[in-house]
Amino acid sequence: MSNLVRLPQASPKAPRPSPADHAPEAEAEAKFALGLEQGLEGALPPAESAPVQDRRGPMRPDRLSPTRRRLQGQAYAWAFQAADGACLLVIALVAFLVGPGPAGVYATPALAVMIALSLFDAYGFRSRQGLAYHLAQTSVAAALGVLTAVALLAAFLPLHAVVAALGSWTVAAFLSIYALHAVWWLMVRRWRGEGRLTPNVVVVGATPAAERLIGEAIRSGDVNVLGIFDDRLARVPSALRGVPVLGDTQALLDHRIMPYVDRVIVAVPTGARDRVRQVIEALRPLPNEISLLLEDEIAPVDAVAVRGTQSVSDLPLARIAGPPRHLGRAITKRSLDLTIGVVAMIAALPIMALIALAIRLDSPGPILFRQRRQGFNNEEIVVWKFRSMRHDLADARARQQVQADDVRVTRVGRFIRRTSLDELPQIFNVLTGEMSLVGPRPHAIGMMTGDVESARLVAEYAHRHRMKPGITGWAAIHGSRGPVDTPADVRRRIQLDIEYIERQSVWLDLYIIAMTIPCLFGDRQAVR
Repeated sequence: MSNLVRLPQASPKAPRPSPADHAPEAEAEAKFALGLEQGLEGALPPAESAPVQDRRGPMRPDRLSPTRRRLQGQAYAWAFQAADGACLLVIALVAFLVGPGPAGVYATPALAVMIALSLFDAYGFRSRQGLAYHLAQTSVAAALGVLTAVALLAAFLPLHAVVAALGSWTVAAFLSIYALHAVWWLMVRRWRGEGRLTPNVVVVGATPAAERLIGEAIRSGDVNVLGIFDDRLARVPSALRGVPVLGDTQALLDHRIMPYVDRVIVAVPTGARDRVRQVIEALRPLPNEISLLLEDEIAPVDAVAVRGTQSVSDLPLARIAGPPRHLGRAITKRSLDLTIGVVAMIAALPIMALIALAIRLDSPGPILFRQRRQGFNNEEIVVWKFRSMRHDLADARARQQVQADDVRVTRVGRFIRRTSLDELPQIFNVLTGEMSLVGPRPHAIGMMTGDVESARLVAEYAHRHRMKPGITGWAAIHGSRGPVDTPADVRRRIQLDIEYIERQSVWLDLYIIAMTIPCLFGDRQAVR
């Protein structure tokens, strides 16, 4: 199942955060949302997006989707298989209830058809595969499955009895599988058209290996190569096979396209060991997955910590760094978020209504406060909170972190901040998939620690964005809550966040949720 449905990992860079002023902030929010809807072109400044035709390249989708919205191909292939299996079993149950044969006569072909569909890669949905070809492939697999089942059953039952029993079942099974796979194919085509299925990558190194990778990607359609970066910019052409060179390695670190990139592929020749080390070291601050393109005749660099090999467009890659990948754990975590999130939302609605009323009576201004923060893969998201500060002194960019006895905090604000009730609206962020119940706390874009931007104090700061931000987290239950006023506070929080990402499991999430409950009643040691 190596060619299973692929998911998208891109997120166009949104416009810069707006000031905390109210009308300008609302206008900026509208432009931000519009930019996300229209794709990266609508969000880039003119100098970076023009000329559009020259900058896009042959593989840029019309719209770029944030990496968190990327569809996990293998997960959807499993879902399609489960739906096919459930359909065949329902048909088998109905046939057993109304037909002449025993249960095994109907269950055996159902199982045989499922195995045949998997062996024939009927859930691969290759990008170049048309509907007619896919349905023909599915029909051949189903036919062979049925014939195999008939041959097996004929060893124990009379052949005429088996054929008579399976006649109606076979017709119903064929029609159902045929219709389902037509639907699956149309869904996959739509997802690909929306740019949500094919992984987006950028390449570091305008080398012959990069050119070969681009050629294979154009041929196979397995990945979208959005751009090229090169640490020796003055020596390289402006494009390779139509894919634009967007800048040097330093430009890659801050480029607006990066939140929409699933993987950074280093195409520097592995024989140039010093250069490979320098490039990989320069890329380590990124939260994106980083892989090294391996040349057939050269083994991986011995000084590079290779964490496993895989392939893109049949070219070998060595995974160097990136977010933890565990599909089953990701599905379970999302299921946990939705289940607990829905229950928490229902239970919290009366409390949220009372808080909203108290805020309205306490001070003029909106009930909710919205702030742009950094989410998964450095995506800019809008996080919701109950307003706890005076509206005229709001600080949407967190230029000044909250201090003890802060005059900006209202009377109601002091209570809801002390009890963390101001965070309740973030359940909406969890349900929409922008956040998780448990994860590193989302920081405001450009948050300051003293006179220095917090992100500049720790080289691995962006590693905390290798997972969705959470309402609570490992750092929160270890006392790192509220503002981070000193470089030491920033380093400790980043250390705890990365520790959580490396240890993350469902049981750890449940433990953190349980340990967070006492915090709702107040943490006297944390400035909130």
